[in-house]
Amino acid sequence: MKTLLIFCLVLSLGGCTLTAKQQRLATGKQLSFQRDKGNCLACHIIEEGEDPGNIGPALVDIQAKFNSKAQLKAVIWDASQFNAQTSMPPFGKNKILTPEELDQVVDYIWSLTE
Repeated sequence: MKTLLIFCLVLSLGGCTLTAKQQRLATGKQLSFQRDKGNCLACHIIEEGEDPGNIGPALVDIQAKFNSKAQLKAVIWDASQFNAQTSMPPFGKNKILTPEELDQVVDYIWSLTE
């Protein structure tokens, strides 16, 4: 996806556009990497992320770790409902992410397969 985004940026004057799904994933990635929003890199290693933390597990092969996107969303919404000792902030419950932003982050994280 990174290559596609760079390609589209370079050729933007030529009319290259991202599909709705690609744009949604790009927005989710941006939110995930943004220090004042998702801030996933503070604790997790994510491909292409700079200066990742190592408190949480690497965000790879997500679909093998969660049964569904709904389960992943529930953990990001409030991980303490599954683990009372978690250090992961409740991104949805505490309104760190809006409902739309939460869905975009979930879509991006769900897409991480490597």
